Amino acid sequence: MKFQMHMRKWQWAVLAGIVAVINVPFLVRAMRPVQDVTVQLPFEDDFSRTEIGRNYFTGGGFWRIVNGRLQSPGVKNNPLWLNAVLPDDVAIEFDASSSSTEGDIKCEIFGNGWDHASGYVLVLGGWSNKISIIARKDEHGRDRKENRNFRLEKGRAYHFRIERRKGVIDWFVDGQKILSFDDKKPLGGKGNDRFGFSSWDTELFFDNLKITAL
Repeated sequence: MKFQMHMRKWQWAVLAGIVAVINVPFLVRAMRPVQDVTVQLPFEDDFSRTEIGRNYFTGGGFWRIVNGRLQSPGVKNNPLWLNAVLPDDVAIEFDASSSSTEGDIKCEIFGNGWDHASGYVLVLGGWSNKISIIARKDEHGRDRKENRNFRLEKGRAYHFRIERRKGVIDWFVDGQKILSFDDKKPLGGKGNDRFGFSSWDTELFFDNLKITAL
């Protein structure tokens, strides 16, 4: 009986250890502080400096400023988040270019300021320059809208304007609407109120960011 009791205690200890290890990522996330708010809207940034500065945050990737533009050397979905709170209705504008024929210009809106795909992911010329999308949470999932007709040019600067009004996201590139996403349960508020530039494996350049409430 004593041996059986000992075994049961040992088994419980092992089980508790396994549960603890499994839950470490969730505990770490729960303990993370809310990202700072260092800028208010309206906000503009032309990156005419040498250092990114305290108005942005990233968990990884060698983001830097090169010749007055924000450079992403392929950061494997580690966004550079702006330390500003997005209102529910907002307009976001910037210029972006890709150094590759693969395209793949990315940004994230209404994310949590820490994690990739925590809000909406927008990809221009993704999947080897074949598909552009607005996706909710998972860019590879079904909850997304696609445009398979757009092909971006290597090195060309495109002007993005992203608007959200009452849950509807409209995305314009060089003045032409390429996608719209009507979310019946729109993400927003604390935990879904940040904007970030992003990339996967392609060198991208961003410039002339402007964000205003609508």
